Amino acid sequence: MAASFFLSLVVPLVLLLLPLSRSASVVTHLPGFHGRLPFHLETGYVNVDEETGTELFYYFVESERSPDTDPVVLWLTGGPGCSSLIFYEVGPMKFVLAPYNGSLPEMAYNPYSWSKMASIILLDSPVGTGFSYARDLEGYRDVGDFSFSMHVVTFLNKWFINHPHYQSNPFFVGGSSYAGMMTPIIAQHISQEIEHGKQPRINLKGYLVGNPFTGSDYDRNFRAQYAHGVGIISDQLYEAAVGNCKGNYIRPQNKLCDMALNTIEDLISEIDEGYIVGVKCVWDLLRHRFMLEENAQLSKLSPEQPTINCFAYRYYLSNIWANENSTRDALGVKHGTIGEFKRCRKSMPYSFDVSSSIEYHFNLTSRGYRALVFSGDHDLVMPFLGTHAWIRSFNLSIVDGWRAWHLGGQAGGFTITYANHLTFATLKGGGHSAIEYRPRESLDMAQRWLGNKPL
Repeated sequence: MAASFFLSLVVPLVLLLLPLSRSASVVTHLPGFHGRLPFHLETGYVNVDEETGTELFYYFVESERSPDTDPVVLWLTGGPGCSSLIFYEVGPMKFVLAPYNGSLPEMAYNPYSWSKMASIILLDSPVGTGFSYARDLEGYRDVGDFSFSMHVVTFLNKWFINHPHYQSNPFFVGGSSYAGMMTPIIAQHISQEIEHGKQPRINLKGYLVGNPFTGSDYDRNFRAQYAHGVGIISDQLYEAAVGNCKGNYIRPQNKLCDMALNTIEDLISEIDEGYIVGVKCVWDLLRHRFMLEENAQLSKLSPEQPTINCFAYRYYLSNIWANENSTRDALGVKHGTIGEFKRCRKSMPYSFDVSSSIEYHFNLTSRGYRALVFSGDHDLVMPFLGTHAWIRSFNLSIVDGWRAWHLGGQAGGFTITYANHLTFATLKGGGHSAIEYRPRESLDMAQRWLGNKPL
């Protein structure tokens, strides 16, 4: 798959002639949206590796409320290798979901964009993601967790130097899915630079992660328990797994455990793991899978158009939109830097060189940084049971016990707050990318937490 990735890269002569840097551009109009954008959008590149010419592409959406004082949030998308563009999760735009007729997909303003209360940086990272690129093919080799995190820190240092107006604003790192694993790693690097007095001094206050991957056994060891709780597997099968697997539902130690787990996985395969009450579609199989070493050879996405009732239909539209020359010109994408745009590049070579991110969570919260960990409670890819289990392993005292949090007189989910400013919350009815399934509730949750108010 690595070979196919390198073959897919288009590096014409014009790439070698491009200037080493490019000032940011203010984007006022985008193809597919009627009229002027109702928010301030800036796009640009930041060079994070002079030797290989690695440049990360970003979108900056200024807060629509009080940009001088509102938080600045760096938001990363899962994968690794998936671009958020400006359509998904916290972004200010969304596609109009209509049957594709061959024309450019239409867009609408997202009324639940986090730019309602924060300035957000959406970053295509690691290199090879979205519109980020490297001049030298060597820049695409040796990409992994450590290089990913260090490139993001380099990006932030340079971005804040170029945007000194925002250096005093409260800053938070955020991400979902696999980016939820990278988020605390990046935040810890920033905290270390702060301790060493490095300039610019980023005003890091904390981080927030949604349905986060950690790399540990907690991620998958609660699938059987969750599947039983929501009625996917029977009492008898669950009891067989409990009795024979002895708490280890990942690496079976005997034949009976192995048989039980295989049956459990067969039953789970009947539903959309990322949203257990959703429509199971071929395209969705890739959306909620992680690029673990054991499944890194996943097949490519089907070239066929998904049906409009599939959650991944919007991803299909983004590939069409981002491959239009008018789109790239409007965004200021450098000509010749990438070939075909793919929202998720699953063939990208990547080294999973951080075994677990849990220690980073513990280190950061121990240092006084605030943390919000939230989970969509309809996610079987990363069940909230496992996420809450590793949080509980810290043995922190409870500051605010388990309770519902409300929006409009209804429970938006449930929450508990621990010592060291660590909050865990569920989003009722949320799937793996919980923000996309429950945008209104997610915005309210984030606004309260970023404002240092209880959920």
